[in-house]
Amino acid sequence: MQKHHIQVQRTARYFTLGTLNEETTDIWFVLHGYGQSAEYFIQKFNTLNNGKTFIVAPEALSRFYLKGFSGRVGATWMTREERETEIQDYINYLNTLYDAIIDNEAKKTLKINVLGFSQGTATASRWVMNQHLKYDRLVLWAGYFGNGIRDIIDPQKLIGKEVFLCYGKADEFLQQIDVSQYEQDIKQAIPHLQIFTFEGGHTIDETLLGKIFK
Repeated sequence: MQKHHIQVQRTARYFTLGTLNEETTDIWFVLHGYGQSAEYFIQKFNTLNNGKTFIVAPEALSRFYLKGFSGRVGATWMTREERETEIQDYINYLNTLYDAIIDNEAKKTLKINVLGFSQGTATASRWVMNQHLKYDRLVLWAGYFGNGIRDIIDPQKLIGKEVFLCYGKADEFLQQIDVSQYEQDIKQAIPHLQIFTFEGGHTIDETLLGKIFK
């Protein structure tokens, strides 16, 4: 048996909040977590929809039924199977989406924010490391990096960028690890990292999101 690869076209979907026009000052690309849908995930960001902010939620390319063979559908950015090709596929997808939304002139004036939630933190990190997009701020929300964040990012490429780590103190996933060591490891890799916590679980906290936005 021989393994082969072939590139094919895919139709991806994404959702937006707000209007992109001459009044827009900020754009947020928000990347959902494992098993989520961009359609519902983007609703967490309505607090940013102030008339001058445009929010874009891409949906991962691989969808599946969350339970059994019917019902609610979620999406995942990648699995361990064909890991490297899936990573390259979603980076190409996100770059294409970025270029389709923002023209070269707008890139010079808009403040561009990239937020990854849970599994989306690794996706967001790999995307900014690709260096195709111009961005100002990276927000890592409730993500865990099993092999350490240096496995994904080059700290030198984050110099001059705002970087935030956010998580809930009652996050059921992070409670399974040593959170103080988790913070320490990421802080060592990204010394200018700002850390914010909230009283909640594995979710986007709209109050903290608004604080970061301001």
